[in-house]
Amino acid sequence: MKLTKKRHACVRLEKDGQTLVIDPGTFSEEDAAVGADVILVTHEHLDHFNEDRLRAGLEANPGAELWTLASVADQVSAAFPGRVHTVGEGDAFTAAGFEVQVYGQLHAVIHPEIPRITNVGYLIDRSVFHPGDALTVPGVAVDTLLLPVMAPWNKLSEIVEYVREVAPVRALDVHDALLTDLARPIYDHLVGELGGAEHVRLAPGDQL
Repeated sequence: MKLTKKRHACVRLEKDGQTLVIDPGTFSEEDAAVGADVILVTHEHLDHFNEDRLRAGLEANPGAELWTLASVADQVSAAFPGRVHTVGEGDAFTAAGFEVQVYGQLHAVIHPEIPRITNVGYLIDRSVFHPGDALTVPGVAVDTLLLPVMAPWNKLSEIVEYVREVAPVRALDVHDALLTDLARPIYDHLVGELGGAEHVRLAPGDQL
């Protein structure tokens, strides 16, 4: 399976001629979802869900389908009948040859006065885990953890402990659009030295 890093929290996975895209948001490329056979969205925040980018992907491929939670599905399902599927924690499905398991329920706490919204994470082919905006521990072996390294809701010590708890083979940075180049060496060093897993950082467009 080939992984292509897109901007911020978006990644593209390719296998056997099929393509799966996770979280084409406002910080992602305008064509981030174009060419996808499967689109997954973890939650409704604009940096993970941009309706124009999502629609572009679904319109470009009439066979493309979307799996997401109700708060996103309700916004686009009428325009794409039969192609939008609502999921929640504990669900499992196969789409375009990709096996997907769903974990988690709520977005991480941003501030006690801000109500928490729903958020789910996706484990793809029992290998790649994207938690969205939460430090959800799937409780199963993970090869590649897509690690939300910088957000208004986290701090570096929590990220390091999250890598330790999930214990993946490698942690790959996502959710990094707000992380400046000045700060990146600090994150690279601390996550790499303390996390206990191989730490990988890709520029948008790089592949693994």
